[in-house]
Amino acid sequence: MAAKVFAYFVALVAVFSVAKSDPDPLQDICVADTSSGVKVNGFPCKKDADVTENDFFFSGLAKPAVVNNTVGSVVTGANVEKIPGLNTLGVSLSRIDYQPGGLNPPHTHPRATEIIFVLDGELDVGFITTANKLISKSLKKGDIFVFPKGLVHFQQNNGKEPASVIAGFNSQLPGTQSIAVTLFGSTPAVPDHVLTKAFQIGTKEVNKIKSRLAPK
Repeated sequence: MAAKVFAYFVALVAVFSVAKSDPDPLQDICVADTSSGVKVNGFPCKKDADVTENDFFFSGLAKPAVVNNTVGSVVTGANVEKIPGLNTLGVSLSRIDYQPGGLNPPHTHPRATEIIFVLDGELDVGFITTANKLISKSLKKGDIFVFPKGLVHFQQNNGKEPASVIAGFNSQLPGTQSIAVTLFGSTPAVPDHVLTKAFQIGTKEVNKIKSRLAPK
């Protein structure tokens, strides 16, 4: 298992080296000052005297998350919002845990390429190109798969046991847009006439989908 984890991180570093997303840092460290009211592309830097080792530490991916939602998956991020020391470094991780049959619904990351390493279980994964071609694969424990930056993609547990992956990104804050929630749950709402025409459905169907995606 250790060898597979090492191989995953080697692949992760290789992807980051050729697919950089965030700008390069101009100093050794720039720990995010998330309390600052200054708005920049990223976060302002903490004073060096205020930086501690905890700015570079996070233990939140060590254990599976509790999955208690209708899609059957939970994403736990380890990005600059959780690890301030990632500011300007252009990398982050997430852990995704799936119940049997659980789905990480179709979504995009507008600022990053994603690479996943399967910790446990079996998954069906895929992404869709701008030519509308589906690239998909069934994965098992120890496998790796890449989702190109900005393309719609998904993962679903196709096994009878829980599954987990570690996902790496070449951005400190990749951003996530879930397709269904973005279109049917935005504030203000996308006009019904836009959705009915785009999806060739009626207003009743639009309202039914919106009610199911509304925050509980």
